[in-house]
Amino acid sequence: MQLMRVLLVVLLALSSLSSNASVLPEDRLDVLYHQYEGGGMKINGPSVLVRKSFADKVAVHANYYVDEVSAASIDVLVSASPYSEERTEKSVGVDYLHGKAIYSLSYANSEENDFEANSVHFDMSQDFFGDLSTLSLGYSRGWDEVFRSGDDSFAEEADRQHFRIGFSQILSKNLRASLAHELITDEGYLNNPYRSVRYLTSPDSYSFEPERYPQTRTSEATALRLSYYLPWRAGLHGQYRVYNDSWGIDASSWQLKLIQPLGGRWTLESRYRVYEQGDADFYADLFPFQNAQNFLARDKELSEFSSTVVGVGIGFEFSKPNWETIDRAGLNLWVDRFSFDYDNYRDIRVSASPGSEPLYSFDATVTRLLFTLWY
Repeated sequence: MQLMRVLLVVLLALSSLSSNASVLPEDRLDVLYHQYEGGGMKINGPSVLVRKSFADKVAVHANYYVDEVSAASIDVLVSASPYSEERTEKSVGVDYLHGKAIYSLSYANSEENDFEANSVHFDMSQDFFGDLSTLSLGYSRGWDEVFRSGDDSFAEEADRQHFRIGFSQILSKNLRASLAHELITDEGYLNNPYRSVRYLTSPDSYSFEPERYPQTRTSEATALRLSYYLPWRAGLHGQYRVYNDSWGIDASSWQLKLIQPLGGRWTLESRYRVYEQGDADFYADLFPFQNAQNFLARDKELSEFSSTVVGVGIGFEFSKPNWETIDRAGLNLWVDRFSFDYDNYRDIRVSASPGSEPLYSFDATVTRLLFTLWY
C-alpha cells in the first residue's frame, strides 16, 4: 500500500512541479487526475495546485490532493477483507527570492480513517560561479499518528526527519549534471498495524502472528543525474540512484527519459526505469516457528524484488486563449506500466506445501492527465 502511494506521489511531483534556483516558479493552475491500477489495488483522484507570485520576490502555492483507494491486494486477501478508504492531502507554501537565492517553506497535512501525517519542509538554493552552479539544502520534519480501524485503544506515533543536499553544474551548453544526497531518520511505530507474518506449525501447515519492526530506521540515498540537449532539439535525461538503510536494505535504480518536441505545439516523452532491492535483515516469507526472532516482517515491500517501468507521455500547448489574464494553456497525458517480480515473497493464495508456493509478481498501470493554465 505504502509503495503504491510513494509511486503516485513521485509521479505527481515530477508532472506538476518545477523550479529554478534563481527564478520563482511561474504563476500557474494545475488540475491533475491520477489513477493507479494493479496488484488488486485501485487508487485514483484529483490534485489541484495553484501558484502565484508577488512583486517578483514572493510566490505562494497551495495543493489539494485526493486518493480514493479500493484494496483487494494479496496482502489484504491473505489476512483481512477488501476495503475502501479516502485519503486527502492539503499543503501550502511560500518561496522567497533574495538575490540569487530562493528560500522555500511549506506545510502539509494528510488524513485518512486510520492515519494522519503532518510535515513541514524548508529548502534553499543558491546560484554562483556565473549562474553555472547551484547548491541546494533542505530539511523536513514529520509527525505521524497511526490508528487501527475497529480498535479504539490503539494509537501510535512516529517522528521523521529528512535532510537533503544537492549540487548541480552546467558543464557545457548541452550538458548539465547534478549530484544529490539525502538522509532520513524515522523513530516510533514504523510498521503496519494490520500486517502479519506466517510461521510453520507443522511440515504441512502454518499460522500467523503480528509483524514487529524496530522503532528506529536510518536511510541514505545518493542520486546522479545528467541532462543532455541532443542536436535534433530533444532532451535526454539519465539518473542512477543507490539506497541503503539500517534495516539491511540495499537498492539501486537507473532511468533514461527522452523528451522530443514534435513540431508545432506537441511534445512526446518516453522513459524506462529499472529498480532492484535486497530484503531487510528481519524479513522472511516463512518463519520456522512462532516468535522466531525479535523483529519479524513479511511485507513484500521489504522483500527482495525488482521492477521495471515503461512510460510514454504526450503534451499539447494551446494557442493563447482570448482571456486577458491567461498567458497559455497545456494538456499532458502520461501512462506508465510497472512490472514487479518478487524473489522471496510467495503467493500463498495458491494451495501448496508451505514454502513451495509460486513466487509473486504483478503488473500495474499509472495514468495521469494534467491540464495547466499559466497566468
